[in-house]
Amino acid sequence: MRARLIRRERASARAALFGILATLALSVVTSGVLFAALGAPPLRALHALLIDPFLSWGSFSEVLLKMAPLLMIAQGLAIGFRAKVFNIGAEGQLILGAIFASAIPIWFPTATGGWIWPLMMVLGALGGMLWAAIPAYWRSHLNASEILVTLMLSLVAAQLLNYLLLGPWKDPAGFNFPQSVMFQWDAMLPTLLPGTRVNISLLFALAATLAAWLYMQHSFGGYRLLVGGLAPRAASYAGFSENRAIWLSLLIGGAAAGLAGAAEVAGPLGQLQRSVSTGYGYSAIIVAYLGGLNPIGILFSSFLLAALFIGGDSAMVSAGLPVAAVRVVQGLLLVFYLGGVTFVRYRLVFGKGAEA
Repeated sequence: MRARLIRRERASARAALFGILATLALSVVTSGVLFAALGAPPLRALHALLIDPFLSWGSFSEVLLKMAPLLMIAQGLAIGFRAKVFNIGAEGQLILGAIFASAIPIWFPTATGGWIWPLMMVLGALGGMLWAAIPAYWRSHLNASEILVTLMLSLVAAQLLNYLLLGPWKDPAGFNFPQSVMFQWDAMLPTLLPGTRVNISLLFALAATLAAWLYMQHSFGGYRLLVGGLAPRAASYAGFSENRAIWLSLLIGGAAAGLAGAAEVAGPLGQLQRSVSTGYGYSAIIVAYLGGLNPIGILFSSFLLAALFIGGDSAMVSAGLPVAAVRVVQGLLLVFYLGGVTFVRYRLVFGKGAEA
């Protein structure tokens, strides 16, 4: 029997809500089965993963801390994704942002003044933009796939980080650990919530959300990007430049990822470490799609993924889950979401209707 997906003229809000609820339900059930197969008590693991992050102010504040880089990067990536420019290398752009920002406190460890951390943030965004400019040039001049180039550049960025931390930027008093010197006080981001590690990078992320919403929903530039992604030929006839969309999308994504990297080294880390690359750039792709590439939706999906990160740490301790299981849960969320979105936007037709 032949089967075919036919696009619906209009997806109803009820179907969209059902798709989200089905995604969450299927993810929870499948995760429970996975945890049982791994030998962990499913209910205890699910409780640790989904409930524990909200049981104390300390855990909740860590969710907000994790949410900031995810939200910032995802907002930058989503702008490009809506224009069909697929920047998969935010992880590398985050690393370059962290390296650029760290140059100030490493080269001038005794400098003081309120200008240090703002300059670090600017350099971080600039570092991410420069790293994203490489695939933008290759895509616009050589028609190279930005997916492959951005992904490969992430590996290059990781090796550059290793070289610096094992060589010229290695802390001579660091007991041979691959890390830089600790940054001075003026190189650290101000704390946002007293008594926690939450810093003003959360405000950067919320400002990025507002800027993305205004740009994509209420500006002609955002409209041109959207049209260029949905109908490139029509956009070309209308005089919209495809190369401009490529450059703009990648540079915005690179700047957001670079700023997130700068905020990590000037925030919870306090120095340049290998652990600045913890997969935020890849997880932000899941955040962007779970949020439906909508700035407001991304705000909620980044909170959900951040809670899963903190809940995963709790599940590893209390239920003995391996760290990879948390990544699998994130992947399940994305897979079920994409499946749900498919059936919200398309209807499955069998028989004669499928042959039309």
